Amino acid sequence: MSTRTPRTPAARPGAVRQAVGRAGTALGQWLARPLTSLHLVLGVFGLLTLFGLVMVLSASSVESLVSDGSSYDVFYRQLLFCVPGVALFWLGLRISPRRLRALAPASLVIGVVALVAVLVFGTERSGSKAWIAIGSSFTIQPSEAVKVALTLWGAHVLVARRAVMHRWKYALSPVVPVALLLCLLLVLQPDLGMTITLGVVLVALLFFAGAPLRLMGVLLAGAAGGALVLGIAAPYRLARITSFLDSSDTQAAGFQARQALYSLADGGLFGVGLGQGRAKWSYLPNAHNDFIFAIIGEELGFVGAFSVLALFATLAYTGFRIASRTTDPWLRIVVATSTTWLVAQAAINIGYVVGLLPVTGLQLPLISSGGTSLVVTMFVFGVLANAARHEPEAVAVLRRPGQGRVARMLLLSPPEPYRAPVTRASARVR
Repeated sequence: MSTRTPRTPAARPGAVRQAVGRAGTALGQWLARPLTSLHLVLGVFGLLTLFGLVMVLSASSVESLVSDGSSYDVFYRQLLFCVPGVALFWLGLRISPRRLRALAPASLVIGVVALVAVLVFGTERSGSKAWIAIGSSFTIQPSEAVKVALTLWGAHVLVARRAVMHRWKYALSPVVPVALLLCLLLVLQPDLGMTITLGVVLVALLFFAGAPLRLMGVLLAGAAGGALVLGIAAPYRLARITSFLDSSDTQAAGFQARQALYSLADGGLFGVGLGQGRAKWSYLPNAHNDFIFAIIGEELGFVGAFSVLALFATLAYTGFRIASRTTDPWLRIVVATSTTWLVAQAAINIGYVVGLLPVTGLQLPLISSGGTSLVVTMFVFGVLANAARHEPEAVAVLRRPGQGRVARMLLLSPPEPYRAPVTRASARVR
């Protein structure tokens, strides 16, 4: 007769709790490491970039074959834009925050000039004059870079006024008038989606710089009113809003949104298989661009779509983690604002693909097809990684002997600890 003691029902839940506790402890220890923020940024950047390239190839293959005779034409262009994108990522990772801040005013001036140049020399596409042609095959969209320029310059101005941000006059001027000028130039293109994103940048800048909540409420109300006026001013925008409110509209303006929902529904839990989607066979317009999330849901199912959401959630956590740890107030505002508009843009794109928002035409960062968006977003990730290297604990680790092998390969100098600028008042105290 066997003498083994039967397993009690309480043994299994206890073992599960212990395993969960050990996993939680290990995760907490890993998150407490000095270079965790840097590793998270690099991981999210690499995964989103590779995932985007694969999905652009899958989503664009049919349209490329029909229009250009090759299934790889759009993918090759996206891959080609990765070259300057990686170079700018390295530049954003390498440049010192002090030098980057010094370049902020010049970057804003260049951005304004570029937006004016688009209105004069730009190429019109889908009713919007937002691109400048380079040769016969490539175009650039300056408005993508303007978001970064406004972030760098706005943080540069507001951080110098953080002691008087409670006074509306100093909180509003000159950042708000300059942002409104940029929005006006975008409206003239017209590009409502990019205007909304620029508004997100402005609100994030003021919020993280410490503007009064009453002022934030006034600006949000004004932004909502302006977006409503712009939405109903143009017939095609009004048609998008109407089709969003009327779910029975399956034609014209509502066709694209309805086809996206059909694609998501076909995907189920695990999808129909990578490259096996049917929506890209001319059923879903802009499948490789604005509506690539629908192709992800169709081919990779809920699992693939949730993975994208998880990556952007990790980006949000990491960005705000870096912002809370850095001691440089300018860098803190830049990181928090950049994280906000990247995640907000992703949320808006996914929101209108799944039918929660009206269609606005914004791209999914690092995943949608679009060269300028890819290059600019890669630079922003470089700045985030740079900020992660300048966390105080990361600085202490990276400046130790023997910690610079990878840095030397990338020509990265050891990060310098932040030193607050000496003011006249502090000099008199000393």
